[in-house]
Amino acid sequence: MRTPPTSEPAPRQPARAAIAAFVGTTIEWYDFFIYGTAAALVFGPLFFAEATPFVATLAAFGTFAVGFFAWPLGGLVFGHIGDRVGRKKALVVTLVMMGLATTGIGLLPTYASIGIWAPVALVALRILQGIAVGGEWGGAVLLAAEHAPKGRSTFFASFAQLGSPAGQILSLLAFRLAGLMDKESFLAWGWRLPFLISIVLLLVGLFIRLGVGESPEFEENRAKRGPAPAPIREVLATSLRPLVLATGANTFAIGSVYLFNTFMITYTTQYLGLPRATILDALLVAACVQFVMTPVGARIAEAIRNERLFLQGTLIWAMLAPYPLFLLVDLGSVPALVLGLALNVVGTATFYAVIAGYVASAFPTRVRYTAISVAYQVCGAVAGGLTPIIGTILAERFQGHWWPIAAFGTTLAAISFVCVTALGRYRARTLRMELARA
Repeated sequence: MRTPPTSEPAPRQPARAAIAAFVGTTIEWYDFFIYGTAAALVFGPLFFAEATPFVATLAAFGTFAVGFFAWPLGGLVFGHIGDRVGRKKALVVTLVMMGLATTGIGLLPTYASIGIWAPVALVALRILQGIAVGGEWGGAVLLAAEHAPKGRSTFFASFAQLGSPAGQILSLLAFRLAGLMDKESFLAWGWRLPFLISIVLLLVGLFIRLGVGESPEFEENRAKRGPAPAPIREVLATSLRPLVLATGANTFAIGSVYLFNTFMITYTTQYLGLPRATILDALLVAACVQFVMTPVGARIAEAIRNERLFLQGTLIWAMLAPYPLFLLVDLGSVPALVLGLALNVVGTATFYAVIAGYVASAFPTRVRYTAISVAYQVCGAVAGGLTPIIGTILAERFQGHWWPIAAFGTTLAAISFVCVTALGRYRARTLRMELARA
């Protein structure tokens, strides 16, 4: 990405933009993750009461997947707004949408109260969540990166990525605390509390986000060239190859979260018989490791000045890590579970920290919001929405054997490895062409 102009509104804006990106994505991911946790724990019996446990779990994860399928729509709509009107305006709308949709889920009647309309309403609100997240990620990454000082865009963009483990930590804590009540109370009303808290987080997030100025890089580009009249059409016409590669590069960043977090809850509770509190506590520790490793990974990549090499190294780790992970998880002890998840999350966190800035720099400023949003959200619809379902099918089909699930995790990392490598070559070739023209 190009260096922001020297006419930056205020010296504190880079820090404010990074904090706003972090807080905003934390709230968005908290809202999104509590749905995934609820889908694994309670949505099956509450909203699909007449189905068998296996079918109810698949149905609950099906509503979970619906949110991902709405991601591309959110990316298109808010990418268009962000590239034409401004990053900040788009992000304010996405935050309000997510907060209201999540609070609405917390107020929904269950199947026992209104029958088939309960899952219908659940799906509708899940779609709104998906649209909001689809528009949030790209804008948050760019608001932080385009405010960054010279040479620091990778590190500043990682603050948007830091919202994912932070949201995971908050969602796990919320359900862990709600789960302290007896089972009947938890199923009756306790599960609603994590969703209703969202309205408070929404107000906090809006207060912080409204205090950040528009991206100086966006403003400079708009003043010189004007906004793209149809950003998605321009992306498809001029940047189709990097768009496809960026989509594939995000596969592990998205799929791993829902394989090793959301699906892991189902795998350990339903197929290994571990207590719900045990896996939630282990995932909480893993999320804390991810929270620490995300800025560390971004700083290391920034220091070695070779993002492609760094990403390739993390993906090699990621291709190998699922095997010791599931071997340790199958032991059933808390220390083994925590160790396996912590070892695995090192590769996940460091890759996730850097991939946003790496992908964003492949596109020009005037269509960057649309391009990275569409790439990430299309990948999310497939890799994120289907991963828990595929994991559940593999666990059911190969009961007593963990290696097919581990191999699935390796496949996700391998897809990203190929696309990261190809995207790096594309970026290098584009840079050489630009230097030749200059």
